[in-house]
Amino acid sequence: MIDKNLSSRFCNIEFSITHRADLFSRKEHELKCIATVNAQFIVLANTNKRYMDYINSHDATFDGEIPLKVAKKMCAVFKDAEKLAGSEIVYDFARYAKENGLKMFFLGGRADSNAGAVQKIHNDYGVEIEGFSPSFENYPFSEGFISSCCEKISDFKPDILFVGFGAPKQEFFIEDNFDFLKSCGVKYAVGSGGTFEFVSGKIARAPKWVQRAGLESLFRFFNEITWMRFKRILYSFRFYKYINKKPEFAI
Repeated sequence: MIDKNLSSRFCNIEFSITHRADLFSRKEHELKCIATVNAQFIVLANTNKRYMDYINSHDATFDGEIPLKVAKKMCAVFKDAEKLAGSEIVYDFARYAKENGLKMFFLGGRADSNAGAVQKIHNDYGVEIEGFSPSFENYPFSEGFISSCCEKISDFKPDILFVGFGAPKQEFFIEDNFDFLKSCGVKYAVGSGGTFEFVSGKIARAPKWVQRAGLESLFRFFNEITWMRFKRILYSFRFYKYINKKPEFAI
């Protein structure tokens, strides 16, 4: 893992996990929290102090080709860094779970996507896994929402938890329930965005060459043309603004 006291900062964020091997290193009895940070999340963190504090207090990966390519050009410490997106490292964790007899839990996403992703991981890796898709809520979550999620987690007691509420809701859920998750024996908590949709096959991943070119957002836009997705693309490109600029916290 990169020493956070060295130059592991890009766009005001400490990217402490830059290789797959770093994903699993943890201290005994530690709950390791991982944020997979793409360009959109970089912008969000630079305008939301709580989200920035969460990321920089835990571990972050590069989830996006363009920010990673820029970081590699600007910071020698990222020269050999890997893109570690939530929809990719979920398979790394599945293999790790299989090899070490660990249990996985998928929280969030659409009900059909969650169920499909759970079935896919179970079939392909033979991992003991369950999932739960609560009804959609904005943050802050209601007591009923939190209670239903925590009850499912408590009953299953997973070692590895993927939370797919979207940023920053998924990270805030982990933060708000950190002590509870740790008491349940959770060792890894990953904010995973739309990972379950990809794993279940409900949304197709862009071809590898499109991903390497940093055009995955455009691929998704042309497969799902909406004003909201177009605004997300424009919003994401604002990350360039924070390469050499301090955060602009709105809240």
